[in-house]
Amino acid sequence: MPTKLNRRHFIALGAAASAMACLPGCQSAGKSRAASKRPARLFFTSQGRTALINADGTGLRYFDFKVPDQVTWQPGPFLSDGNRVIFLSMEARRDGPGRPFGEYYHKTPTHLWIYDLQRDTLTEIAKRDRLAVFYTPALLVSDDRLLVQVVRDQGGQIFNMNLDGSDAKEFTKLGEGLPYGLSLSPDGRRVAYHLASPQGYQVWTSDSLGANRVRVAAHPDHLYFGTNWSPDGQWVLYQDCQSKTDPGHDWSDVCIGRPDGTEHRVLTKDNAMWFAATYGDAQNRGGGSNVPAWTRDGQILFPRRLPGSKVPWEFQSQRPDTDHFNRDFKPESARGGVEICRLNPREGKLTRLTHNEPPVWDFRSSESPDGRLIVFCRAETGGVPGIWVMNSDGSNQRLLTRGVDDKGADHPRWLPQSA
Repeated sequence: MPTKLNRRHFIALGAAASAMACLPGCQSAGKSRAASKRPARLFFTSQGRTALINADGTGLRYFDFKVPDQVTWQPGPFLSDGNRVIFLSMEARRDGPGRPFGEYYHKTPTHLWIYDLQRDTLTEIAKRDRLAVFYTPALLVSDDRLLVQVVRDQGGQIFNMNLDGSDAKEFTKLGEGLPYGLSLSPDGRRVAYHLASPQGYQVWTSDSLGANRVRVAAHPDHLYFGTNWSPDGQWVLYQDCQSKTDPGHDWSDVCIGRPDGTEHRVLTKDNAMWFAATYGDAQNRGGGSNVPAWTRDGQILFPRRLPGSKVPWEFQSQRPDTDHFNRDFKPESARGGVEICRLNPREGKLTRLTHNEPPVWDFRSSESPDGRLIVFCRAETGGVPGIWVMNSDGSNQRLLTRGVDDKGADHPRWLPQSA
C-alpha cells in the first residue's frame, strides 16, 4: 500500500550527487585557497538562492549557476576533500491551487549536481538509469555512493547508488513508508533515519545498504523526527512531537536513544522545543522543520519555547493542504518566542544562550567546526529571519544578513574547516 505524502514530508530536503558541462557558479568568487587563513564560512538560502558568507560578515556572494528552468538551489553534503559539495536544484513546483501537495509535489523535476568550490565548476550527476523525476540527496555514505530519496506515484523510497545514478539498490522497500532525515555515524558504518510509515514516524538505524535494521523509537501517537549521531557515536538525537494533539507540529521534546534500540530518553518536557518553524509576513513567508544539534563536546543545541508561546502562523487542520504551508497569518494572537539553549544530556543542565525583550524567535542553531561560534536564525514576531552568529557562550551576538533585499535568510550551514 503506497504511503500518502503529507505536509511533514520533504521539509528537510537536503541537497546533495554523471557528467555534464561545467558551468560558471559563483559571482565574484575568490581564488585564494589558503584554508588555514580563511575565517569560518557558511551557506544560507534566501529567495530560492544559495549564498556564501564569512562568519565575520564579509565576503557575501550569491551563487548564479545560470542553468535554464531551475527555480531553486540547495546545498547538501560535502565530499571528503571539503571542496566539492552536492547541490539540489528544482524546477517550478507542480503542486499549488487545485493541485494538492501530496499528489503533485513529487512530479516536480529535480536535478543533482556537484559544485567544486575550488575550480568553480558545476557537473550534473545521478542521471544514469533515472528512476523518477523527483530525486533528493539523502546522505553521502562515501565519495562514491549516495543515498537518494526517490518519490513516485506509488510512494517514496531510499536507494543506494553510484554518484552517476547507476547500480541503484533498494535501501528501503516500497510501501513501508517514506524515509528521510538521514545521518551517518561518526565511523561511517551505520545510518540513522526516521520513517514516515502507516504506523507513525519512527526512528531506525541500519547499515548503509539498509540491512541489519534496529528500531530506536516508535509509538503510533508520537511523531519521532530527525536524527543526529552524537560525536562519540553512542547516541542518536531526535525529537518527539505529539502530533494527534498538535497537528501543526509546532512543538516537540528533545530525545536521545542508543543506536541499538535501548535507553530511549526524553530530555525535555511540556513540548519545550520549537519544531515547525514558521515565520515572515503575508508577502514573505517561510518555514521548515527545526532539528536539535550536537556540539563537539556532546551537548545539545535547541530552540526552547518560552512559556505560553504561540506562533503567528496558525495551522489550519480543517482544510486540505495545497501548498505545504496551510497556515493563516494571525500576528495579533501570537505571543512569546523561543531562545537558543544548550542542554547537557548527562546532567540535565540547561544554559540559555539567547534572551530578548520583547521575545523573538531564535532557531536553526549549530556550532562551527572549531567549536568557537554558533550560527542561528532570528525573526521578530511576524517578521522575516536573518542569519546571526554568536560566540559559543552566547556573547557577541551579531547580524550577518537578512538575505536578498532584506526579504529573509534561512538554513545556515557551516562549511568544513578544509573548505
